[in-house]
Amino acid sequence: MSVYNDLRLEQELCDAVIRVDNVEFHVHKIILCNCSPYFKALFTHWSTPDSRVFDIPNVSPDMMKLIIEFAYTDFVPVTQENIQELFIAADQFNVKGIIQPCCNLLEEQLAAQNCIGIWWFTEVYYDPELNHKAFLYMMNHFEEVSSTSEEFLLLSVQELVKIIEKDQLNVRQEKMVFAAILRWIAYATEERSEHISLLLSNVRLALMSPEYITDSVRNNELVRASKECRPILIRTLAAMLDLQTKLVPDSIFYNPLARPRLPPAIMLAVGGWSSGSPTNGIEAYDVRADRWVNIPNNEDKTPRAYHGAVFLDGSVYCVGGFDSVEQFSSVHRFDLVTHTWQEVTQMHSSRCYVSVTVMDGCIYAIGGFDGHNRLRSAERYQSRINQWTLIAPMHEQRSDASCTTLSGKVYICGGFNGNECLSTAECYNPETNQWTLIASMGNRRSGIGVIAYADHVFAVGGFNGTSRLDTAEAYNPKTNTWHAVPSMLSSRSNFGIAVIDGRLFVVGGFNGFSTTFEVECYDVETSEWSDVSGMEISRSALSSCVVYGLPNLAEYSAPHHTLQFYDVEEDEVA
Repeated sequence: MSVYNDLRLEQELCDAVIRVDNVEFHVHKIILCNCSPYFKALFTHWSTPDSRVFDIPNVSPDMMKLIIEFAYTDFVPVTQENIQELFIAADQFNVKGIIQPCCNLLEEQLAAQNCIGIWWFTEVYYDPELNHKAFLYMMNHFEEVSSTSEEFLLLSVQELVKIIEKDQLNVRQEKMVFAAILRWIAYATEERSEHISLLLSNVRLALMSPEYITDSVRNNELVRASKECRPILIRTLAAMLDLQTKLVPDSIFYNPLARPRLPPAIMLAVGGWSSGSPTNGIEAYDVRADRWVNIPNNEDKTPRAYHGAVFLDGSVYCVGGFDSVEQFSSVHRFDLVTHTWQEVTQMHSSRCYVSVTVMDGCIYAIGGFDGHNRLRSAERYQSRINQWTLIAPMHEQRSDASCTTLSGKVYICGGFNGNECLSTAECYNPETNQWTLIASMGNRRSGIGVIAYADHVFAVGGFNGTSRLDTAEAYNPKTNTWHAVPSMLSSRSNFGIAVIDGRLFVVGGFNGFSTTFEVECYDVETSEWSDVSGMEISRSALSSCVVYGLPNLAEYSAPHHTLQFYDVEEDEVA
């Protein structure tokens, strides 16, 4: 193409002149035809073969210059300053090679302050994929968008209804939707107050506390002044009563005032030890509905416990483990879209009581027990090449430990070395391939849960050699110190641990007497632990992970949700 561009610059063999506001560009028709269907139609259907000069309206010379240069060089400089005008020009002349880099930059820049504007823009200058991504960004970040975005205040009532009616709207508390409505109305109270009943009917009012309904909703001036709001509040109180009195309120979940929103992520509980033997059962926790859902898993015939489960690129990987006879080196991948299992490359060592985590697109499998020895060795898996690679060994042998990632490092804490439960901890730097001992925990902990949360490494529960623990502590990597945090409601070891919806969850485990199905969560903002719904089966030695970004996430949520995650697409881009 450089030859053609040189000819263009020297105005040699050119057979057309593109004229924009008296600025002339000498070009070769065939090159522009290759770049744009518009120019192909212009040269072959909208003009005679001997036409040479073409006046192009509704575009600036600067933009035409960029389009012509792209046609010859396959490169265009997309900048913050020119992106909107360039996108419009590329859309006008159907230059897909320019539209795509513009879309890529706009997608990278999606933020609470501009996602609505990009949504509007891509409806006018039609790009369904970016339009949908902008809408999903708005849905996933609704609390920030509705409270800080100036564009939010400019939505039409129809657009606001389209947003708040969706099951996919991501809000931790439904009162945030009501607050967003009030902010929108307050921007133009006189003309918008009449819409309060329409908007209120799309809020999941029955999911609010009775106190909030009484103090903030029913006593709101706009609500009190609207006759149409009264029957909505009456239906809300009836739905709240049904929710409180029905043991299994499945039918009430079809009520638009009571149906929980779809969660943006799902927590899985995978495998474990149940009723005296390993299990291959998988349960999914819907944090919005506070319900556990059993996931069909008939294809995987291998029950396992004391394994690790992590989420990577749309799949859950089950690493190592124990089936009551054999310690596994095998690794199985569960495709969450197709619900199918596939065995991938085995690890270098058999590892039960293994610690696993994901960092920078790699799975780390650390320590464990191979049937003979507690292990110091560690390895990492690259899914792109389906290969495990040994990394530097730890300072200590550790089985029954737990690990997590924080700020580009892997942290592993506690465990059992074959002789005693450990209080020591260390971290791994992938840049130097080195492990470094950090400050020891305040307690010995084997069968521990370790997770990154609120910029700290939390070490929770476990077994100290004498009893199961309910205590927890947190490590500050900036000061290399541990400090105590509030204790769990129940003692437990060998449980699942994960962070979802801004809270730390502990799942199942062994309490010193039996396995348990109980689940509780910790909120760092309130410094409190609270019970949530328990699993359907009691189990310990399980592994938990959080999955997100799936096109079929609704399949893993509470069954009352009838919409698939991407069923909204046609609606939103229309």
